[in-house]
Amino acid sequence: MLDATLKQQLETYLQKLVNPIEIRVSGDKSPKSRELEQLAGEIAALSPKIGIAPGVGERTPSMAIAPRAEQPRVSFAGIPLGHEFTSLVLAILQAGGHPPKEDPDLLEQIRQLDGDYHFTTYISLSCQNCPDVVQALNLMATLNPRITHEMVDGALFQDEVTQRNIMAVPAVYLNGEHFAQGRLSLAEIVAKLDQGAAQRNVVQLNQRAPYDLLVVGGGPAGAAAAIYAARKGIRTGLVAERFGGQVMDTVGIENFISVPYTEGPKLAASLEQHVREYGVDIISGQRATAIRREAQLQLDLQSGASLASRALVLAPGARWRALGVPGEAEYRTRGVAYCPHCDGPFFKGRHVAVIGGGNSGIEAAIDLAGIVERVTVLEFADTLRADQVLQRKARSLENLEIITSAQTTEILGDGNKVTGLRYTNRVSGDSIDLPLAGVFVQIGLIPNTEWLQDSDMALSPSGEILIDERGATSAPGIYAAGDATTVPYKQIVISMGAGATAALGAFDYLIRQSVQGPEETGVEETADLPAAVNA
Repeated sequence: MLDATLKQQLETYLQKLVNPIEIRVSGDKSPKSRELEQLAGEIAALSPKIGIAPGVGERTPSMAIAPRAEQPRVSFAGIPLGHEFTSLVLAILQAGGHPPKEDPDLLEQIRQLDGDYHFTTYISLSCQNCPDVVQALNLMATLNPRITHEMVDGALFQDEVTQRNIMAVPAVYLNGEHFAQGRLSLAEIVAKLDQGAAQRNVVQLNQRAPYDLLVVGGGPAGAAAAIYAARKGIRTGLVAERFGGQVMDTVGIENFISVPYTEGPKLAASLEQHVREYGVDIISGQRATAIRREAQLQLDLQSGASLASRALVLAPGARWRALGVPGEAEYRTRGVAYCPHCDGPFFKGRHVAVIGGGNSGIEAAIDLAGIVERVTVLEFADTLRADQVLQRKARSLENLEIITSAQTTEILGDGNKVTGLRYTNRVSGDSIDLPLAGVFVQIGLIPNTEWLQDSDMALSPSGEILIDERGATSAPGIYAAGDATTVPYKQIVISMGAGATAALGAFDYLIRQSVQGPEETGVEETADLPAAVNA
């Protein structure tokens, strides 16, 4: 089951085990149970600190992970391969005493949670968003004896998925009730459970000393800006709702120069690790809401906190554009989806539509065609906008249909799930109902700049931040980079370069503030920058 290279890598990781653990397998005579037993046996053979014991799991097949002689609190219903193999390895290491790489204050907050929390997370093995949630809940169960967590492979336990009407993952249940949908960070989960944490966090943030440079956004542009700023020796902070931004929703990346292939979550993890190596103050789980000018720039956060900085680099990124038609919001996660890799497996053998004929839409349609019975692509324009190589591939697939000049006007449903969509033929004017089970929206991105509409920064008609060749905005001391700006091409490598440019532009601005008086700059003079500046 595990190839020789993977076994060798895993054996190296398992040397980090401090204490002995047990893998408890619950199975029967089914092929999937035998497959799970084989996986457990191959892992146990790689370390003398791993034993195997029979389990009594609620679901079969399943495996539970626990320190030897302790009752398991972490389990996997299904075979945790694909994107979830990392979740399994981390669960083994953490059960064996290997310390997690998380904020110590957050870990202590988890240990102090008061209550009995029994989590169940339904996932798809092809979902790149799911491991974040699974790993966060596994860690919580490892740290707190009153917390348990079970990952459930929705493809293997279809009856439960159907009964609970789950059409998007990850879907998290707490004590039998729906708790959350979609990706959540460890901090976000803890904040939902610890009601007093938010206010304590606001107090702590308000007490932080002013920064020289504060970066807003944790995607490629924000990460590059933070690294370049920190290398200059200035006090640098980074505020983000989640690290990685849109990269976390990207599966295959094949055009990142010098790296033939990687995946979004893997790249995002590398970005965060690199930023942390420079001592950047990362403030996650926070959304910026406004910028004010006082003695210094003030960044207001949705939580109620405010941070001061001499300069800002804005890299808030972009998000999937919504259709904005009746039924879309109502049936989101119940047939309306935005991630074909995550939610595609739930529509196996069924008819789905992809809205959008650009690269994202056609790539999604090609991927889905290998899973579902039939895919219909609807494009508003009279021609597709995707690259020709993608169009040729799409047109070669027998179960993929393309309809152009189609304006989607409504998502149809029965009150519980999607049953179809309605579109207008823009040539004939006819309104047509298309019966189907799912709708995947792929119509581009919209910049996350609504919170800047009332600022003193110039925005384009589409809401993008106007910048010059140095990344400077129209507002003194504020720079910007990435997909939220007027940079013409929205690519990872371009965002990284733009982030570096904005940080260097901001640093040049700060140098000038340190040597010019207020009468020359119009900005109140503050402390000088460090004399030693790295290249």
